Amino acid sequence: MSFPTQRSQRLRSTSALRRVFAETRLTPDSLVAPLFVKGGIAERTPIASMPGHFQHTLESVVKEGRELAERGIGAAIVFGVPEAKDPRGKGAYDASGIAQRALSALKDELGDGFVCIADLCMCSYTDHGHCGILDESSSIDNDETIDLYGRIASSQAKAGADVVAPSGMMDGQVAAIRSALDARGHRNTPILAYAAKFASSFYGPFRDAAEGAPQFGDRKTYQADSANADAALRDAALDLEEGADALMVKPALGYLDIVAAVKQRFEVPTVAYNVSGEYSMLMAAAERGWIDERSAALEVLLSIRRAGADLVITYHAKKAAEWLA
Repeated sequence: MSFPTQRSQRLRSTSALRRVFAETRLTPDSLVAPLFVKGGIAERTPIASMPGHFQHTLESVVKEGRELAERGIGAAIVFGVPEAKDPRGKGAYDASGIAQRALSALKDELGDGFVCIADLCMCSYTDHGHCGILDESSSIDNDETIDLYGRIASSQAKAGADVVAPSGMMDGQVAAIRSALDARGHRNTPILAYAAKFASSFYGPFRDAAEGAPQFGDRKTYQADSANADAALRDAALDLEEGADALMVKPALGYLDIVAAVKQRFEVPTVAYNVSGEYSMLMAAAERGWIDERSAALEVLLSIRRAGADLVITYHAKKAAEWLA
């Protein structure tokens, strides 16, 4: 049987036809904006390695949240940067901590029409920069750490977090957090598990923003190995068994195969984090005129959605929402 030629070109011949027949949609409500809020600063501070982004004050983070909502973005993920750090990261579960105050302020301003996701980790709060409590050998004490994760989650939910997102990659963290939330009356607070968070070279600008770089060693003993897809999927399955409501893959661009596999295998809400290094690389090239920022950024975001992500956490969220309007 023969087929007429150029049948697919016909559906691409105008911008309107391309839009109508697009298989994958990119909309503002499929984007999540990361927000950094820092204690003890009088005005928002630019993040040098992430052009266009800031460490916010409580006042400026609320203003930013309002602007995101006005552009149709439905959610933000909040990262706290405390004034003081200590070995046990006490600020992470302090009811008056900077992240808790930011969550409360955002919910007071935006109400239930906007989703506030609380990143749940300790690296920004510990003076050693690791994601949990250290034992005498300077290794992570997994069990003591996940007990504190439960306290952090409960304080975030009480402050107004709609979703908690544990990013520390400790064994059993989802079960510990689910148990703590349920015991403290937060049964309806979902857990977005960083189920496949890889030990990546692309987190550098984020560590500037969150002031959470490890002071010694690295995080390869508790973050996923970039070489291991099957292990990442096993971790995702364990998180679901422990009570996760949605799964995250981080980073996104180098791990689109993992995004696709997670979505296809588990058929649950899947989030991909288009991380700081991916953003900053694109921005550096755009600033030099090597690529067009708008077209490249939208292509990146569309590729992540096409791979299977229901939501994309991205530093381009605000600009992309404006471009898509």
